[in-house]
Amino acid sequence: MTELRETLRQRVERLERYRLNAQQVDKQYTKAGLIEPVIASLGWDVLDPDEVQRGYRPDNSDNSVDYAMLLPDSLRLLILASGLGDDFDDPHGFDQVMACAVEERVEWVMLTDGAEWRVYNALVVGSVQQKLFSAVQIDADIDDAVELLALFTKASMEDNRISEHWPGFFVDRQVQAELVELFSGEHLPQLVALLRRRLPRLNLEQIRLSLLRARATFDFPPAVAPRSEERVRASAESPPAPMGRIDGEASHVQRQPFRIAAPVGPGKPRVSPEERQLRLSDLIGVGRLPPGCTLVARYLGQDHRAELLADGSIRYGRRSFTSPSGAGQAVKADVHGPGVTETTKATDGLEFWHAEDARTGDIVSLKEIRRRTVEDLSRAVPPGDAY
Repeated sequence: MTELRETLRQRVERLERYRLNAQQVDKQYTKAGLIEPVIASLGWDVLDPDEVQRGYRPDNSDNSVDYAMLLPDSLRLLILASGLGDDFDDPHGFDQVMACAVEERVEWVMLTDGAEWRVYNALVVGSVQQKLFSAVQIDADIDDAVELLALFTKASMEDNRISEHWPGFFVDRQVQAELVELFSGEHLPQLVALLRRRLPRLNLEQIRLSLLRARATFDFPPAVAPRSEERVRASAESPPAPMGRIDGEASHVQRQPFRIAAPVGPGKPRVSPEERQLRLSDLIGVGRLPPGCTLVARYLGQDHRAELLADGSIRYGRRSFTSPSGAGQAVKADVHGPGVTETTKATDGLEFWHAEDARTGDIVSLKEIRRRTVEDLSRAVPPGDAY
């Protein structure tokens, strides 16, 4: 994969130059300068229409895509390109390439603007998030980009290597989502009932409060091939990468490689009565959250944004919610569709939504900002005075 890595490194240098000069790069230049060199480094001959067809259009169809990769026995991969800086989430373009893939029975689809590469399984029945296999930003982590894109070299597609990864990933992701929901917030009736049967000496309220103090982590294998020994060692020694800054609607939140982890572990601070008394409007009042700030939630590999209003309510889409849990449930309802179960929709909104702490500048959950606020207030109150 030396050629692929070097090609990606050169694309990153070009991206940095474009951004430094605030250049807008249209679709044709993006394809020629950022996308086609990567396709070529994957072993596909971009000048041979028997391998790579530009502007591919199925028979009797109005839908076309930018690139179609062909092997002698079948069409294997479709790529939809957009200009660097264009609207990457245009639903029309996504629907167009997915319709083409379904019509031609092509399992794998890529969307890219040359900087970000997203991989979807087009034949999965479900939402966009359920079709998403992985996404990488080449200027955020070349190693992750190499690992993902290496599954789509011509040789790998001939061997159908990705088929080794998709089934387990698809199942793991569904199990992960249910485990996270089962452990989230105060919506734990099924888990509480199960533990009550196994722990008859404890009552339901004791179990419920214990679960509120708990943090659970569920680790599954990564979606793509394991990292090298050196990368594993480096990852273990390095702290987790922070989320990106949130400076408004256009801000970028860095996408992390797929890891299955629900917020849990013995080190989670206990939620105190003082914390439970604070509302979002209180956090605004003490200057910890500015009104109008952006809230971000990462759910099933995608980022969702909302706005915190001056009264402490949350605007998500065109709707306003009086609680972060209500806004979080709306996100899940949008992702899963009208058939979403109550178990899946249940959300601890204070853990679900993240924002920039105005005092420290880092991105943390609303629950953590609330905890910090209580700590600050307790230090400001003399011993013996009422909180």
